Amino acid sequence: MKVTRVEIFDLDTTVGPDWHPVLVRIHTNEGITGVGEVGLAYGSAHSAGAGMVRNLAEECLLDADPMKTEALWDTMHATFWALGGGPVVFGGISAIDTALWDIKAKNLNVPVYQLLGGKTNDTLRTYASQIQFGWGPTTRWCGHPDDYAEEAAKAVAEGYDCVKVDPVILDADGEYNPTLRGVLPNRQVSLFYNRVKTIREAVGDDIDIILEVHAMLSATTAIQLGRLWKEFNCMYLEEPVHYLNVDLQQKVSQNVQIPIAAGERLYTRWGYRQYLEKQLINMIQPDLGLVGGITDPKVMEEIVDGGDADYISMCRALISEPKLPGRMQEGKLDPARCIQCDLCSRYCPTRPLHCYHGKTLKDELPARK
Repeated sequence: MKVTRVEIFDLDTTVGPDWHPVLVRIHTNEGITGVGEVGLAYGSAHSAGAGMVRNLAEECLLDADPMKTEALWDTMHATFWALGGGPVVFGGISAIDTALWDIKAKNLNVPVYQLLGGKTNDTLRTYASQIQFGWGPTTRWCGHPDDYAEEAAKAVAEGYDCVKVDPVILDADGEYNPTLRGVLPNRQVSLFYNRVKTIREAVGDDIDIILEVHAMLSATTAIQLGRLWKEFNCMYLEEPVHYLNVDLQQKVSQNVQIPIAAGERLYTRWGYRQYLEKQLINMIQPDLGLVGGITDPKVMEEIVDGGDADYISMCRALISEPKLPGRMQEGKLDPARCIQCDLCSRYCPTRPLHCYHGKTLKDELPARK
């Protein structure tokens, strides 16, 4: 079998002006195709991701045997810029690698999880993510603490036993906050504290709460808030600080008594190495659209146990109504990739967690305020 053609789709969608999924479809001489997704649908890098796939395809894929996933991953990783890392080059590698695994599974007529060792989990626990934007088909930019309690209660009423919220990304009026740094004034501290407090009161003690702050905080701010939130027995504090200085994460980990989750913006096993060696993360969260597809995470998961961490793969929320024919129009490529890996993960927490993003429920995504 050989790769004969690679299609790249840099899409506009109807769900919002800032959502541009980048998909790849690899064709073979035996008529089997595979699909993958670059993890750069939002932000300002989708065009770069599409260009990266094109460059890698031209240099590494045409006429290659798609069944040789390990060899092709190594070939792509050995290209000049891949040795320096970053989301664009590894986003391109991730999309291609996923499409190659898709071809391999179809050719052997088995699910991808069988090729990864088979199921270790028959079910996946799903959490309701990003309730600060409302839970349900209508967007609600939550400002008052009571708004957060109402949205959390909606998710629990639907059967979710874990919710994820960012209690700091929106200000008291429901507008986006700028990056929060340094010692916060009491007015802000009280607002962020009371949002989590009302959620806990609304859902009770048996529901898990994950706090995500999207790396918006400085280490000082993360410690200030983390110490206040400790009393609410939250499952994880996700992305408390940015990844450019590992010592910031160490400072937070040593001063906050909430387990730390992070990793969406770390790439390949080498990006995670120092975090695991220093035991700074309790839950690693590789984004399979950026971390290296399926090939590298399956290697990386084997070293997670040595770092005494849990594992959950992360994915983008949805792709709604892309202008593509056939099955790709369903737009569930990235979640499907994550589910295949989570089903055979040995290091997911108690009951394996899988993200169900609130944006998936929305009829329409508004432009950023």
